[in-house]
Amino acid sequence: MSAPAPLAPVAVTMGEPAGIGGELTLKTWLARKDVRASPRFFVIDDPGRLRGLAQHLSLPVVIEEIGSPAETAAAFARALPVLRQELPAGVQPGRLDARNAPAVIASIERAVAFAVDGQAAAIVTNPIQKKTLQEAGFPHPGHTEFLAALGGTAGRPADVAMMLACPDLRVVPVTIHVALRRALESLTTELIVGVGRIAVAALRRDFGLATPRLAVAGVNPHAGEGGTMGDEEIYIVAPAVDALRAHGIDAIGPMSPDTMFHAEARRRYDLALCMYHDQALIPLKAIDFAGGVNVTLGLPFIRTSPDHGTALDIAGTGAADASSLLAALDMAADMARRRAGRAQAA
Repeated sequence: MSAPAPLAPVAVTMGEPAGIGGELTLKTWLARKDVRASPRFFVIDDPGRLRGLAQHLSLPVVIEEIGSPAETAAAFARALPVLRQELPAGVQPGRLDARNAPAVIASIERAVAFAVDGQAAAIVTNPIQKKTLQEAGFPHPGHTEFLAALGGTAGRPADVAMMLACPDLRVVPVTIHVALRRALESLTTELIVGVGRIAVAALRRDFGLATPRLAVAGVNPHAGEGGTMGDEEIYIVAPAVDALRAHGIDAIGPMSPDTMFHAEARRRYDLALCMYHDQALIPLKAIDFAGGVNVTLGLPFIRTSPDHGTALDIAGTGAADASSLLAALDMAADMARRRAGRAQAA
């Protein structure tokens, strides 16, 4: 068998300029530039903004503007490679400015385009400030829904799913960025099955698990306790578990949400399928807030992201922890290598 082809670089997006994304990117390059096996990456951002931020934070990062992703490998050891995405307004850490929203959106769109045409092996998105983008006309609830639209999967239920992962836990919420009342109203057996199948396919393809084990959470306290605390488990969740098993998936549930995340319980499954956003994110962030990674499953390209927000309160102070962006970069590269290996084997 021939040696695998070199992995294309990973594209990193700008994120909210007033947040900690720029600092995370600078620190991630410092942590990876001397590591031989490290994934190479470039960032789509304003070079002047990053130079000023590096100087302000006393970070020894050289910024080198590149003309294409292909120039990343040659530049990476000596400088952070940056594809120019100019910001129309000056940036003050912690102070949002909707005038910069179009540049933030363009950074994501360009990264996706590079991933789709193979110039980037994957994309890693820095955190965005959703409300600021929406005030500028952004029609999507969040990154996941926007990426689904860019990937051509918007408008069809359960085509994409959001997975949060750390070394000790993987979770997928069936409903995502909607109010809790609406999440419960929209929960269906078909939706649970669709998201579960997406999750299993991704675990097989991108994470090397031949027979993934799913734990499906209930909705109500004690998983409804036989219908005395709610009947969603009886009429919605349990039929979904049966359907997943009928598809050949190793699934257990509905499980009581208050007892399925302790260490002993987690050994019984590879991924927890949760019914709403906070049911999934609270245990993940409690276990590993700094190192959690957000992965969008079901896209035609690989996307990961730090599992935290823009942290406007500490932007520009130098206090931001780059652990989650580092983990997101490494996970994206590992997923890309697995996909490339499968393609070569085929």
